Amino acid sequence: MGRPMAKNLLKAGYPLVVHSRSRPPVDDVVASGARAASSPAEVARQATIVITMVPDGPDVEQVLEGPDGLFSAMQRGTILIDTSSIAPGVAKRLAGKAASLGGTMLDAPVSGGEIGAISGTLSIMVGGDARAFDEVKPILDAMGNPERVIRIGEAGAGQLCKVCNQMVIGGSLAVVSEAFTLARKAGIDPAKVREALLGGFAASRVLEVHGERILKGNFKPGFRTALYAKDYRNVAAALSDYNSPAPVSVVIQQLVNAMVARGQGEEDYSALATVLFDLAGLHD
Repeated sequence: MGRPMAKNLLKAGYPLVVHSRSRPPVDDVVASGARAASSPAEVARQATIVITMVPDGPDVEQVLEGPDGLFSAMQRGTILIDTSSIAPGVAKRLAGKAASLGGTMLDAPVSGGEIGAISGTLSIMVGGDARAFDEVKPILDAMGNPERVIRIGEAGAGQLCKVCNQMVIGGSLAVVSEAFTLARKAGIDPAKVREALLGGFAASRVLEVHGERILKGNFKPGFRTALYAKDYRNVAAALSDYNSPAPVSVVIQQLVNAMVARGQGEEDYSALATVLFDLAGLHD
């Protein structure tokens, strides 16, 4: 995700200094016009607007607080924009740490997958200081759809919105999978069912995009199941933090866990349908 997002910033005319634990993405972005840094601390010494995109909360903590982390060299007035998907509580804690060091941290998780990152049409859900958000909004617009770059509230609110996003997607994906399972069990073409549903009130992006993936059995990852399982752990943590009931999401988390247990962690999360197909005795 970070590589195409960086390339879109370069296309928009922003100078970049970049760092990653993996060298190939750095080399690729440098070939497009960026400068390389040897550590997060070196990035912090050269930039006062810093964007992070890593898999999980511990990774963000390592980049910010670890040896040669961003916090060790962050300039006063720096705005940190974390576009990773992490637990809201971790985002709030790190925002407080950034403030104590004279900076501002925005949690800005994204939705739209690799396709949205490449095309620059991501939805970006932002939590944190309103003034800082206004300052970096043009930068976020270069990576996402400007109409879908939205400040949700204070620190942690962006991550909470991403939790809600993953819950809605999971619910939709599970029911689309159930509908396709029923159609197949009844001897009806699920492609025709999808075509009809797309013309009515049941239409959704999940039915459109993931429905097509399921019909074609194309589970090359746009978003890996292992990362979706991580997101559902964030869902569970948020539900516990706020004592919020979500019986449907609990069941979907178990379906996602089953995918990982079946060795499908590296497949696209739309492969959730295969769990239901197998439960129904539909073996391709």
